[in-house]
Amino acid sequence: MSVLLDFIQQESQERRASFPNFAAGDTINVHVKIREGNKERIQQFQGVVIQRKNTNSNGETFTVRKISNQIGTERIFPLLSPNIEKIELVRRGKVRRARLFYLRGLSGKAARIKEKRTNVAAKATA
Repeated sequence: MSVLLDFIQQESQERRASFPNFAAGDTINVHVKIREGNKERIQQFQGVVIQRKNTNSNGETFTVRKISNQIGTERIFPLLSPNIEKIELVRRGKVRRARLFYLRGLSGKAARIKEKRTNVAAKATA
């Protein structure tokens, strides 16, 4: 029994390692497998991560919010779902909290999140 649990835990760790490290405020592009009848295609869902829930467990989920045509859409993804092909980190956001539900009430320029700048000169010398 413990061999099976170890296998499952190892698989989830490998799957987790294949995704970039992202947090609330980051803009990500999620490639999701969509089944229509007997056909399967990849659909991209790009938006801002407004929360991560149950981190470091097998039931971890993250919520992504995007706005298109002045309509906000939120989607909750299980991190270890087999329907997620890959996750791309588009940009890091500079936020001061872990849950960004206040974005639901904002629109336009007010809903923008500043980009977290990294020190490029320090990375070049390291």
